[in-house]
Amino acid sequence: MNIKSIKSEFPIFNKKINNKPLIYLDSANSSQKPKAVIDRMTHFYENEFSNVGRSVHTLAVTATNRFEESRDIIKNFINAKHREEIVFTKGATEGINLVANCYGDKFVNEGDEIILTELEHHSNYVPWHYLRSKKKAIIKFAKLNENLEIKVDEIKKLITSKTKMIAITHISNVTGGISPLKEIIELANSKKIPVLIDGTQGAPHLKLDMQQIGCDFYVISCHKMYGPNGLGILYGKKKWLDLLPPYQGGGGMIDEVKKETISFAETPTKFEAGTMQTAEVVAMSEAIKFVETIGLDKISDHENKVLNYAIEKLKKNNSIKLIGNPENKASVISFTIKGIHPHDIATILDGDGVAIRAGHHCCQILHEKLGIPATARASLGIYNTKEDIDVLDSAIKKCRKVFNI
Repeated sequence: MNIKSIKSEFPIFNKKINNKPLIYLDSANSSQKPKAVIDRMTHFYENEFSNVGRSVHTLAVTATNRFEESRDIIKNFINAKHREEIVFTKGATEGINLVANCYGDKFVNEGDEIILTELEHHSNYVPWHYLRSKKKAIIKFAKLNENLEIKVDEIKKLITSKTKMIAITHISNVTGGISPLKEIIELANSKKIPVLIDGTQGAPHLKLDMQQIGCDFYVISCHKMYGPNGLGILYGKKKWLDLLPPYQGGGGMIDEVKKETISFAETPTKFEAGTMQTAEVVAMSEAIKFVETIGLDKISDHENKVLNYAIEKLKKNNSIKLIGNPENKASVISFTIKGIHPHDIATILDGDGVAIRAGHHCCQILHEKLGIPATARASLGIYNTKEDIDVLDSAIKKCRKVFNI
């Protein structure tokens, strides 16, 4: 696999940052876009643009066909059983909100329980908090072990006859830990409890097969897997999506509207109210083709080699504390440097062209558990190399000199 050739497909890497080559280590925040994705959006707007599902003229039919072709490509990419199990949203956040609202309205009552973990991104906590407030439900948090890992026994302890949903991350956006989905979902299935997986960090790095994973809902953030911004994918088993009421009302999602009654379209259209982000949906098919051409197995293998190199490199720096030590890990390294605020670390690194994230990464519950306000985070994509890690390591050493540490 020629990483140099792959990297050349991303126009952003022609840019210099502070007169230095761009070392982009912030893909957990948002990945960069290959030219094929950018060009597909441009081509659509220049040659095929129209609203979908509204008209019978040539452009409208073409746009609708391209939109639905992308649904089929995504269905095959994640091995969903039915194309109707793919719902387009404006992001993974909206996908989780959709499930929390629609499932919660129909199936959650006062005193019912939702199980989360201490690793969750705010997007997989705040929607359930709203449900808790609205329905007087209860949220339980599965505790992490000393390595900041989720263990199935901790979830098992929390399950009662009142448990109505288990919602967990696939890969932590702070520790990079991979959740033991197989064991958790098998446990949930034995208790007839539905499971939602926040796949925001999972989808760009791991091969997805909904038949093997077996979850009831899985959300994907397209801009983190080389696709456009403003687009998410919600996978839901058809049996659930057919049962759930619509999330929003408006054009496109109805069957018939009268003064006294309204009937709704079938799944998935009933969840896609209003004007859809057609260009983004069409371009997402190119992002998937990009990933499939390389192969997710090869992507994972490459990223793991760079990740392991980075961990060993940073461990040699006594001033660095790595956050978490999960046995199964992917794509993310969070760390602190004693005596230097993470925002200062990120600022100094940016001077050397190294882009990382600093903050609580929308995981304040985890950071509160650790007793720290923020961490610095380096995260990987297919375009990163061991040489990038060498530059990161050198820039970190520069931080220490600046602060005389």
